[in-house]
Amino acid sequence: MRYPYYPGCSVEGTGRAYEESLAAVLAALDVRLDELEDWNCCGASAADSIDEVRAIALAARNLVLAEAGAPGDEPVELLTPCAGCYRALLAAQHALEDGRRIGPRVARGLEAVGLRYERRVRVRHVLDVLVHGIGTERIAQAVTRPLTGLRVACYYGCLLVRPEARFDDRHDPTSMDRLMRAIGAEPIEWPMKTRCCGGSCYGADPFSGTTPQGALTLSHAILREAARRGADAVVTACPLCQFNLEAFQEQMTRHFGTTLDLTVGYVTQFVGLAIGLEERALGIHRMLRWRLPAGREPEAVASPSGRGREVRDG
Repeated sequence: MRYPYYPGCSVEGTGRAYEESLAAVLAALDVRLDELEDWNCCGASAADSIDEVRAIALAARNLVLAEAGAPGDEPVELLTPCAGCYRALLAAQHALEDGRRIGPRVARGLEAVGLRYERRVRVRHVLDVLVHGIGTERIAQAVTRPLTGLRVACYYGCLLVRPEARFDDRHDPTSMDRLMRAIGAEPIEWPMKTRCCGGSCYGADPFSGTTPQGALTLSHAILREAARRGADAVVTACPLCQFNLEAFQEQMTRHFGTTLDLTVGYVTQFVGLAIGLEERALGIHRMLRWRLPAGREPEAVASPSGRGREVRDG
């Protein structure tokens, strides 16, 4: 199985661990990625607030590149890990295909530089592919170190399942919860799974952006509720959400007087641990805080062939 791959800007910067864990997990599951040649920024998340047409055009160019890498008339499934990129690419796809307002303008702009969108692309997020493409049953069969007893808060964020996404319920998504159960973890029930973390409230960080207090307040509410309900870790599927929730816990603790010390990791990192991959291959050494509770670390179990896979912690 192969997918054309749009990485986006964040996973080559603050979200590097996401891409490392994604590549390691998919390779272990016999899935290959073909990175788009000469891809460009999709414009998420600020471009459309400045110029909607140009923002759509930015993302649309990547759709054309995906089609160019798959000659013929077969559908093209374009994989991306970032929820912001996923939303931007979906918005471009829908704008070009609805034939109204912005779509024709963007199509004419693409044609002016020799590009043409053929409507063959289906944009897919990593979580969608893991759960519905590869499948939770196959992933469960690959587990050699189940995350038994680990209580996780599955955090989808505000962009991943809405407004254009169709692979999960936009109000009460469950795909990540099902995936976590497949690897032995225990998802908690909580009402914050699609709340905004404040990523759009600032530019560089919660203290130099436009509305820093809003960003801190939103992220703090999510982490506080996860801790209150007994979560050992927060699982994310977006590099922006992960950074927002992990990087500023000490500042939130000082500002709000709530002690916060939660592991916030990528869904691919937890899957990777469960299927026996080493922590360094999953980029865990890059995380600012990664402390799974004592006694809840994954343990090696016999593989389906009867041979236990050798694993190493640390």
